Amino acid sequence: MEKPDKRTSILIAAQKLFSELGYEGTSTRQIAKESGANMSMINYYFGSKEGVFLEVINERVQGFKAQLVSISEDQCLPLEKLIKVIEGYTRRILSDIPFHKMMYREISLAQRPEMCLRLKDAMSGNMQVIETIINSGIADGTFKSIDTRMLIATIMGTISSVATMPSKITQGSILDITIPKDKEILTDRLIAHLKDLVTTYLTPQK
Repeated sequence: MEKPDKRTSILIAAQKLFSELGYEGTSTRQIAKESGANMSMINYYFGSKEGVFLEVINERVQGFKAQLVSISEDQCLPLEKLIKVIEGYTRRILSDIPFHKMMYREISLAQRPEMCLRLKDAMSGNMQVIETIINSGIADGTFKSIDTRMLIATIMGTISSVATMPSKITQGSILDITIPKDKEILTDRLIAHLKDLVTTYLTPQK
């Protein structure tokens, strides 16, 4: 049991440090100390800090993909599937905003092109599952014909905007996204908004 447990502890420690300190601010030595592992274990399992980071991302992406596949296989209407996707993605992003900001920064700045490309490739599979759900609704007449990828960008962009710049929503109120009970209020508010948005936008005109 030693090896699987230690590998997992390295990934848990790495995600925590990447969230708190960012990619640049985190070292493999810090990961080793936080996880109780040694440097040779990190090198054995992941090869480098970049390898650790990519595996952390991969586990998150694959975890969400499993959730998406389960939703896509549900025996329910396309709109119900899409709303489940929105709920799952919103809660996943807002549950660890610092990590999302760090990952978004890596993708947007592209300071490490090879790693950036691998991140985008890892996430593209999830986007394809969402695209399939929407396109199936268009095909069976449940949804009107729309630009599927623009809609996905709208959904994902709105969630990311609230996560990275919550002041757009909280300014002038007492809500603070760093406070758990306020974050839950904002999460529910965001889900309700996106639910109304896609329902109104996708429902065919009679």
